[in-house]
Amino acid sequence: MFKVLRLGFVAGVGISGWVGGGIYERRRREHREHQEHIHREHRDIRDYEMLGRIPGLPLGPKVSAATAIVPAGERGVAVADIPPEPVNAPRVAQIMRFGFPGLDHVRSHADYVLSYDRRNRVPHWVFEHLTKDSIQKSEGVERSNSEFKEDTSIHEFFRAKNSDYKHSGYDRGHMAPAGNHRRNQNMCDETFYLSNMAPQVGKGFNRDKWEHLERYARKLTKLYKNVYICTGPLYLPRKEASDGKMYVKYEVIGANNVSVPTHFFKVIVGETEDHQLELEAYVLPNQVIPDETPLNNFQVPVDSVERAAGLLFFDRLSRDKLSKINGKKIGWF
Repeated sequence: MFKVLRLGFVAGVGISGWVGGGIYERRRREHREHQEHIHREHRDIRDYEMLGRIPGLPLGPKVSAATAIVPAGERGVAVADIPPEPVNAPRVAQIMRFGFPGLDHVRSHADYVLSYDRRNRVPHWVFEHLTKDSIQKSEGVERSNSEFKEDTSIHEFFRAKNSDYKHSGYDRGHMAPAGNHRRNQNMCDETFYLSNMAPQVGKGFNRDKWEHLERYARKLTKLYKNVYICTGPLYLPRKEASDGKMYVKYEVIGANNVSVPTHFFKVIVGETEDHQLELEAYVLPNQVIPDETPLNNFQVPVDSVERAAGLLFFDRLSRDKLSKINGKKIGWF
């Protein structure tokens, strides 16, 4: 009798567990379906929140990683309108209005955004948004008050240090130049992070022709209401005379093996008051360049820069929305 009761008790417990388990599983399934419904309804919010977790990237409007550019009318793809100017949005959204070239180790500062190359200890790219007002120098802001410094937001394994540049023969070359960011001292100071630097030949390049290009970009704010600039390093191949083969060769400096780029690019989009968009693309070799060499000698097709850099610039902007490229009219404009 005791055995029968015990078996009955065990069976009852088993049935109760089975029923309870079934209820639990059903509720779990309902909860999961409910969560999936929320997920579908709020996908954009999820994307927004995921981007907000990128170190140094403040929350702002949804942004996109680079995608292939498809010409208008090709494969039936409709051309989107020019993204509206995000006037009241966070600064990072204003700078990155036309899209991110990539989202690899992105860092945003008060007045520029960069993607850091941990292997080479230099930026992948640096993005800026200039206007006539934004480049004005405020009283008391001085470049001489700023100091080159390590970027402690980068893991110490991958940081460049001042000691890497010491006695190297190279300048700490700004990608986002201090001259573009002088509204307050903090903005100027942030351009001196070594994550914003790459080794550049000093006299004849960083202090001369490259600086001329930076100054030219600032002057464009007199012609355009908005100027968007993407700057970065390149490592281009060249043919060796010894065997006729192509090689990518570049020097590294310091204990942290900071890479010395062979070239640098700067891609600029200017927006006129009537919303016409004009693009210019430049590639300069990291070497002494004669002072009399015109800057337009270094203009190149933007797609050649994209292929060399492995980036797609202004991915939210269809190329047929551009009225000029390197000073030449295109399309029906």
